[in-house]
Amino acid sequence: MFSIRQQSSCAGWQFSSDLLRLSSRPIRTSMLVDFGQLRHIQHARTGVPHTPKSSRNGASIKGQGWQAQKEHLAHGWNQPFSQNSCSIPINPTISHRVTYNTASTISTEPVIHDVFEPASGTWQYLIADPSTSTAVIIDPVLNYDPATQAVTTEAADSLLSLIMGEGYKIDKILETHAHADHLSAASYLQKQIAQCQDPRPPICIGKRIEQVQKLFAERYGVPQEEYKAVFDKLFDDDETFTIGNLKGMAMHLPGHTPDHLGYMIGANLFCGDSLFHVDIGTARCDFPGGDANDLFRSGRKLLSLPDHFKIWTGHDYPPEGRDPVAWVSVQDHKKLNKHLKDGIGEEEFVALRKERDAGLEAPKLLHQSLQVNIRAGHLPLPSKFGHRLLHLPMKLTGEAW
Repeated sequence: MFSIRQQSSCAGWQFSSDLLRLSSRPIRTSMLVDFGQLRHIQHARTGVPHTPKSSRNGASIKGQGWQAQKEHLAHGWNQPFSQNSCSIPINPTISHRVTYNTASTISTEPVIHDVFEPASGTWQYLIADPSTSTAVIIDPVLNYDPATQAVTTEAADSLLSLIMGEGYKIDKILETHAHADHLSAASYLQKQIAQCQDPRPPICIGKRIEQVQKLFAERYGVPQEEYKAVFDKLFDDDETFTIGNLKGMAMHLPGHTPDHLGYMIGANLFCGDSLFHVDIGTARCDFPGGDANDLFRSGRKLLSLPDHFKIWTGHDYPPEGRDPVAWVSVQDHKKLNKHLKDGIGEEEFVALRKERDAGLEAPKLLHQSLQVNIRAGHLPLPSKFGHRLLHLPMKLTGEAW
């Protein structure tokens, strides 16, 4: 049994006029909001160079917004989350970080907001076409406390506040795969966004999700009616899609899981759990259907992209002294990635990956994540007593009695 906690809904959003600060300098800034305190920081310098970035039109978010009036925001579909149209819970104390891309003058490139959820080490992304204010969400996180079984929505609400503040209309919610280390907020966000715009954004994933759903539904006893047709769109390999005037492509990247996709948008590849930061390397391959040989080939596929392409990762687990980093260029991965840099062949990679995986513990939210994520982020239906239940396997040291 688990409980659900949401932030209380506001009668209408109140925003200050200094939520958006115009800047003439195209520097890349981030906002890291710790529970109970706010601090505005510059990106830490690492061994990997990063192109300076700013928001479209030079705007950047300050860490003190979200409270007083912001009535000058435009209304209508370019401003779906207006005070008159809906009421959505917002929690300004979620630990997160926001980054903006400096591609506003190039019609083929998106504006990218990266939002870090520290409990699971997950990067959530909001990607927008600056010419139409149309956007997609990639891999949103639903907060879950395994100690109390409480489900909360701070991470997803931080995305909603960005969407509202920027005036975006959400076109799609994209999942790279059925995650095994955090719960998806796709269904929660779809429901909240549908209150403020029409049509509601479809939840999209790769076509092989049906194999994964069947496998884990049998393992955890998930009723068929709770996972069948819960995803609105299943992408074929290399299928293209649009975000306003931008073009995207769903790229099959098996290895971590068999259903895994990456999303190419402009000169950016959102790779999910395929490649991590260069000092971490690559994702594990010991889940059902995972395969180290497949991951090597997927990794080399990514590194065959032009050197200037940015690869945006699904997670980061920074060592002490390094801030979380959302992207690394193809060029730097080829030079520095500890598992996949140039000169490492498939046989060596597979040996490295298998040795590493053999020493890894199961993700702490493995069972909870899979049961929710094969439902596209929908919660289990309540029992006759009103409880929403998840199955957790027991570990026995001897024979059962």
